[in-house]
This record gives sequence, structure tokens and C-alpha cells, in this order.
Amino acid sequence: MRLPSSVLVSVSLFTAETTAALYLSSTYRSAGDQIWQGFTLLFTLVPSVLVQLTLIFIHRDLSRDRPLVLLLHILQLGPIIRCLDAFCIYGSAGKVEEPYVTITRKKQIPREGQTEEVEQEVGQAEGKLVTHRAAFARTSVIQAFLGSAPQLTLQLYICVLQRKLSIGRGTLMVISLLSIVYGALRCNILAIKIRYDDYEVSVRPLAYMCVFLWRGFEIATRVAVLVLFSSVLKVWVFPVVLANFILFFLHPWALFWSSRSPFPENIEKTLTRVGTTIVLCMLTFLYAGINVFCWSAVQLKLDDPDLIDKGQAWRSSATLVGNCFPPVRLRAFGSVADLSVCSVGLFRSLVP
Repeated sequence: MRLPSSVLVSVSLFTAETTAALYLSSTYRSAGDQIWQGFTLLFTLVPSVLVQLTLIFIHRDLSRDRPLVLLLHILQLGPIIRCLDAFCIYGSAGKVEEPYVTITRKKQIPREGQTEEVEQEVGQAEGKLVTHRAAFARTSVIQAFLGSAPQLTLQLYICVLQRKLSIGRGTLMVISLLSIVYGALRCNILAIKIRYDDYEVSVRPLAYMCVFLWRGFEIATRVAVLVLFSSVLKVWVFPVVLANFILFFLHPWALFWSSRSPFPENIEKTLTRVGTTIVLCMLTFLYAGINVFCWSAVQLKLDDPDLIDKGQAWRSSATLVGNCFPPVRLRAFGSVADLSVCSVGLFRSLVP
């Protein structure tokens, strides 16, 4: 049984970013910057509420008699309690004999043309840890793209306007960047596991490092472009960014309506049609937030039973690599003709 380290990382980033944002908003209030204080609190509280709702939904707390847990989620302390619960389960594992186990079958990734099925016994404790890991993997994505990414863009924009960087603002920006990159990393891992759902997938540390660096450079570039774009457009930046977000939000729904497919009913058996619609809207809301700040790694497909286009090729990655090739060739062979191609291509790859 693996240590739930991913749960600890998610909760640590969530707690650190929330604490830093609350401190920074208090400094804005002391300085009389009510607008910056309002936006800082907005990008802190909205994702926090969404994280609480996601944890409640995944753990199905509404169908259970757990008033204390619901109260802690209302107080925005849900992730901390879930983290303590995960480590308590990990610490007590093996001390009590499991009354029953679940047998799962996974295929190994084919090597030399041969595929083998592997059976594993999953006890109750390990099953609960798997649920915790899955829940925090999703909340990390929500926190990253609906909270940390707008927060980082806002604070960098304030730095450009005020031409100074305070310790509190710099701390929040560093934590937000780490949260975004970690959320993007989790998004990539989720995409790989969704694509190869029938296989036992283990990602090596070197692969984690490569994805971490790739996502870090990509997100830093996009945020810098958005901030420079905002500093030029001034007041027009809000309708432009909002229109960009709305287009990404409506795109999956437009494809769904054009396909004339039946309404998805297999998300959760206990949900009504209204509840399913709310869940789908929240999913497309998150999908739009991801696409504004980086490549989403998967395509949302509402007319598919799994809601994900598993057959999607990694087109955006290939496009970005292809657009990065001209400057490399320019560096190596001195071909000036590639310069314009490089500029246009990279702009199209990096700007949402």
C-alpha cells in the first residue's frame, strides 16, 4: 500500500495558497486597494467552495448521515479533514484483518507483442485510499485552473501596474505557479489513465519531471502573454477574456447539440436530470478554465458515454513541437526564412 503523498501535496498547496491569499488581501485592505482585495478574495473563495463540493460529491456525503463532515466542509476545512482521514487509514492498514477484498483485473502494457492480465486483491482500506487519491487529483485540477491561474495572472498584472513586487505578493505568485503546474501534471496523468483505462499504468519519476517542466514553461508563457495583453488593452481585457472563456465553455455543448445524441444519464445513478445538468455544466466550466491557461490534454465529448474522447491524438503537443522546430533550425543552420514562421506558429500554440 502506497503512502498517500499526493493527498498531502494537494492539501499543502491548497492551504498555503489560501493562507497567502488571505494575508495579501488584508494588506490590500490596509492600503485601501479594495478592487484588488475583492479580486484576490474572489479567486480564493470560489475555487475553495468548488473543491468542497467536489469532495462531497465524490465521497457521496449527502446520502450519508455525516453532519460533522458537512459542517467542516461548510467551514472550508474539508480537505484538511480528508487528508487526516487518509493518513489514519494508511496508519491502521494491516492491523485489522480485512473481512473481504475486491479482485481487480488490469492488463499490462504490451511488450514484445504480448499482453498479460494481472489480478490484484484490493482491501477496504486500500479502496478508500484510492478514492481519496482520485478525489484530490480532481480537486488539484480545479484549484489550479479556476483559482491559482487567475490569481497568478491578477497578481502579475498588479506588479506590472505598480512596478514593484512585495514579499506577500511574490510568495502567493510562487505558490500559485506551483499549484498550476501540479494541477496540470495531474491533468496529464488523468488523461493517460483515462486513455489506457484497461491497463495498469505506472508513471516513472523521469516522466513526471518531463511533464512538470513542460507544463511549467507552457503555463508561465501563457500567463506572461495574458498579462502583457491585459496591460495593453486595459479595460477591454475583461470582455475579451470573458468571450474567450465562454467560447471554450460552449464548444462542447455546441458539438453535443449538433450530434443530436441523447442526454447523458450514466454519470451517477442517484442524480436526477437537473443534478446531471449541473455536474456537466461544472465539468465544462472546468474544461474552459483549463483551455484558457494551457492545453487540456483531453477533449470533452458530451455525446460519449465516458464524456472523454479517448481516441484523441496529442495534436496540440505535436503542433507546439512543430512550431518550436523552426527556431531550433534557425539556431543551428542560420536560416532567417524560418523566423516569421516561428513567430506566428508559437503565437498560435501559446495564446488560447
